[in-house]
Amino acid sequence: MEAVPRMPMIWLDLKEAGEFAFNAAVKKSAVNVPRDFEGCSTLRKYFGQLHYLQSRIPMGAEQEAAVPVAWTEIFSGKTVTHEDIKYEQACILYNLGALHSMLGAMDKRVSEECAAGAFTYLRDHFPHSYSVDMSHQILNLNINLMLGQAQECLLEKSMLDNRKSFLVARISAQVVDYYKEACRALENSETASLLGKIQKDWKKLVQMKIYYFAAVAHLHMGKQAEEQQKFGERVIYFQSALDKLNKAIKLAKGQPETVQEALRFTMDVIGGKYNSAKKDNDFIYHEAVPALDTLQSVKGAPLVKALPVNPTDPAVTGPDIFAKLVPMAAHEASSLYSEEKAKLLRDVMAKIEAKNEVLDQFMDSMQLDPETVDNLDMYSHIPPILMEKCAALSVRPDTVKNLVQSMQVLSGVFTDVEASLKEIRDLLEEDEAQERKLQELLGKVPPPQGSSPPPSPGLAEVSKECSKYMEVHEKASFTNTELHKAMNLHIGNLRLLSGPLEQVRAALPSPALTEDDKQVLQNLKRILGKVQEMRDQRTSLEQQLREMIQKDDITTSLVTTDRSEMKKLFEEQLKKYDQIKVYLEQNLAAQENVLKALTDANVKYAAVRKALAEVEHKWNTTVQTLVASYEAYEDLMKKSQEGKDFYTDLEGKAAKLLEKARAACQAAEANRQQILEKEMKKQPPPRPTAPKPALQKKPLELEAGGLDAGDLPPLGSLVLAELPEELRSL
Repeated sequence: MEAVPRMPMIWLDLKEAGEFAFNAAVKKSAVNVPRDFEGCSTLRKYFGQLHYLQSRIPMGAEQEAAVPVAWTEIFSGKTVTHEDIKYEQACILYNLGALHSMLGAMDKRVSEECAAGAFTYLRDHFPHSYSVDMSHQILNLNINLMLGQAQECLLEKSMLDNRKSFLVARISAQVVDYYKEACRALENSETASLLGKIQKDWKKLVQMKIYYFAAVAHLHMGKQAEEQQKFGERVIYFQSALDKLNKAIKLAKGQPETVQEALRFTMDVIGGKYNSAKKDNDFIYHEAVPALDTLQSVKGAPLVKALPVNPTDPAVTGPDIFAKLVPMAAHEASSLYSEEKAKLLRDVMAKIEAKNEVLDQFMDSMQLDPETVDNLDMYSHIPPILMEKCAALSVRPDTVKNLVQSMQVLSGVFTDVEASLKEIRDLLEEDEAQERKLQELLGKVPPPQGSSPPPSPGLAEVSKECSKYMEVHEKASFTNTELHKAMNLHIGNLRLLSGPLEQVRAALPSPALTEDDKQVLQNLKRILGKVQEMRDQRTSLEQQLREMIQKDDITTSLVTTDRSEMKKLFEEQLKKYDQIKVYLEQNLAAQENVLKALTDANVKYAAVRKALAEVEHKWNTTVQTLVASYEAYEDLMKKSQEGKDFYTDLEGKAAKLLEKARAACQAAEANRQQILEKEMKKQPPPRPTAPKPALQKKPLELEAGGLDAGDLPPLGSLVLAELPEELRSL
């Protein structure tokens, strides 16, 4: 895009410290840090020194030197106290992540550090039972939110740097993936209850961002197709981007003006790209536009990582101020055991993530949602938007009658104008024919074929005005025809909407499923339920494993164990995880069978799905058509009135022009009579000749269709044979 509109970001509040029997000066500097990167550095140093302290002095839960530690819980504002130094560490780590989120949401957005690192370390190394705001669900939500927002910052920078379209599309697609994970966490009922009132606001913003950045991804895929001169693909990508942006706009209701401005700007860009691409393809390239699902999906590129937290890094924490208190042997052994536990967790998580990736890809390809797999409920009632239109028409019972009457009046005026213009044209043609006959009669050279003798000035003006009115009439006639077509298109729908609701419901398509079809649907929904059950069980087992690892502290045993026996002790201690590993393996192994059953059920569902999709399409089309007819009513009435006003004015002008044409034609006819009389007077008298018997029987007879006797000059006893050749036809 030519510029990069910004979306607002979510940032987290810092926890407030309460009681902790520690040096007051140290405590104050650690909990009241400035809101900048210097504050982040202070928190890291304090966190590292707490780690050194707790490794030497028994200040953990239920240990000899434990003292009360109090902090406020973010969502409820309540003070939560634990006699555990790890609680102090956990709260400092939470504030480190929250401060990073706050700095990341600022306008500059220049930090490459990601707040997800602090929350990841907190999730993996500390108990989740300290307080609600540090529960496993909330920390997972925070991690995905922070990763998404960090990737969003990278996307902004990539667009400003004009990186390649395909790379920008992949970065944007990864933003969508992170926000989808965050949205799943927000939709979890337990998470929602923990968050309270902010859950809806966060969910609405995240859902809007999912569609918005999906639109950005497809916009840049369309730009890549344009660069590769794949003009059909370009159209479908831009169309998809436009559809997703429209969904984002619907979800953005109630968002700040900055969001609305960003959406409007993006709509201008994508809308312009789509219209231009479609026009070019329709009139120039004529490439087939493929279906979107036939194109390769955009795979996200995760280019941001959680900033690692190392509590023993002297470059971050500074020198260990408690180094002389106790030997580090027990602590080192504990660290080795922690690494063994971490390795076990990494191995298990690698298997889980691999299976989850296969499952997610499979489910995405199937496009099956247990909640909407049949959509049968939608056909049992009239949709609210249609009910609204029916209710509006019920208080306006004359809607159809008024429209028909208006169009009838328009047709009447139209016919009158056409009749007047036709009569004027006939008068002009008749006058032209009489003028041509006169010219031929007088022996003048007739005009070339296809042309006409010059009319009188009065008739020339009438002809000019008539041509102008005819041109206007012809153009208006096309508009009038289109208006009648539109009325005929919508009149039936308006009658339907004005009628009983039973008729409206009957007009909406509905699926006709057999008992076998219903059985297929039930079986598919049952297997989809099994898939969800498998997911839930896997998540629960993973959570149990993490909690076991976090609570597994063998420091006391390590103090009394010889260094040579450390490896054996580790092996014995790690056996406690065997049972839960077996359960996880069984869960992962079951996935193949579940997906096979789902594949078979989906094959049987294909015909039902197609039928339901067709009915749903017809249903939506019918609803949209009926709504469009309602919305077209006011426009039809307005255009009908405009047409009546136009033709009433044209009718008056045509009537005046008709009178003028009649007068001009009469004047031209009188002028021709005078010319004829003058020409006849100029003829020389006939020479005396011997009378011809056949012609002396009766005086001059005038042919039918010629002039009356009164129209001829007094030529005495002139007989037919004595008339000049040019007058005989009269």
